[in-house]
Amino acid sequence: MSVIIRKSLLELLFSGAFMKRWNDKLRPMELVEVDKQAHKMIVAWLLFLLNSRDMDVARKRALGESIVEGGLFDYLYRLVITDIKPPVFYRIKENPDDYRTLTNWVLNELRPRIMPLGEDFMNRMGDYLMQPEDKGLARRILHAAHLYASYSEFKLLKSINQMDHELTEIEDSFIDRLKDMRDLKGVPELLDDDNNVLGRFARMCGRLRFQKRWSQTPRVPETSVLGHMFIVAAYSWFFSIEVGACRARAQNNFFAGLFHDLPELLTRDIISPVKGASQEIGDLIHEYEIRELNRVVLEPLKEGGYTDITDRLEYFLGLEVGSEFKATIVRDGKTIELAEDEISQHNQDTLDPKDGPLLKVCDSLAAYIEAHTALKNGISSDQLHHALYRIRNRYNETPVIAGVQVSALLADFD
Repeated sequence: MSVIIRKSLLELLFSGAFMKRWNDKLRPMELVEVDKQAHKMIVAWLLFLLNSRDMDVARKRALGESIVEGGLFDYLYRLVITDIKPPVFYRIKENPDDYRTLTNWVLNELRPRIMPLGEDFMNRMGDYLMQPEDKGLARRILHAAHLYASYSEFKLLKSINQMDHELTEIEDSFIDRLKDMRDLKGVPELLDDDNNVLGRFARMCGRLRFQKRWSQTPRVPETSVLGHMFIVAAYSWFFSIEVGACRARAQNNFFAGLFHDLPELLTRDIISPVKGASQEIGDLIHEYEIRELNRVVLEPLKEGGYTDITDRLEYFLGLEVGSEFKATIVRDGKTIELAEDEISQHNQDTLDPKDGPLLKVCDSLAAYIEAHTALKNGISSDQLHHALYRIRNRYNETPVIAGVQVSALLADFD
């Protein structure tokens, strides 16, 4: 069965931007599900690399696929059960019959939107969700990453909720459960994130939730740079399925999406008209981004012994070829840039392909849905209308990019 990604799936994945977290606590800012999922998957990637160092390539790729799919299955499940508080949900999970009833209901709710992904995807998702007691490495990595990302949010709330009777119990629960996972490489460093470079990097990535996109344009919902990165990563994964990407290419596309705006830790979200005002300004911004990325992120990680992490980040961000949006492969240890239409001819795990043009499509679609949703929710703005026009125009001129019928997909939003 051929897979065709539809508007309904893209909107479902975006809907986590509406979904409030900790909404029974006093919050310094709105905390939303899509931001937490982004932070969780960034940490899961770090733990994945550290815990697969001794694996052969085939096992490592299988583990990576299980982590990405498991993370997306968890996210889709979470979108449906929405406001069930964790203690209540854990009680439901303790009763297998109750949990099975709830999960069957969730799968039925999701089915209309994810059926275009095919029966195999539905079956894998059903198998994963029906086996919450699975203690395999992928599941443990995802659980540790989930705890770390949620605990990071809790620490933002802690100082302004001192009168809350649940506070101590919640914090002790996070610490105890993370300590139980200290046998996973990387977890001790995450627990002590003040005193080591890996923990500081994970915490730094979480700060991207503070940076709002379209900062001069009112929108509902507002989206952060952190949440946007997860949306782009999720879109990249599903479009990789649509175009028949090999295992390495699909994973590279997901993780490249997850990190594609990482330099905005250092420059903030500079809007496209500023970047595109002139070649000189665009080059100046890019030069500054790379210099600061090296100084603040890459060099400290290398000095801390995490060269495998920096090597992958450099590949995802396209530092050797000048842009994350260029198609690349690795041959004899060297990164090679491909023409846009050549990636399908190099769709082999051994070539470690990365689909830069597909990533650009997903970045544009995420921006389009952000603007379209705000307009649909009654926010009228020249900037939003102009963004829709600019994106639609670009893909009317080039309707198919990286095997994706972009203009046809955008027409569904009219």
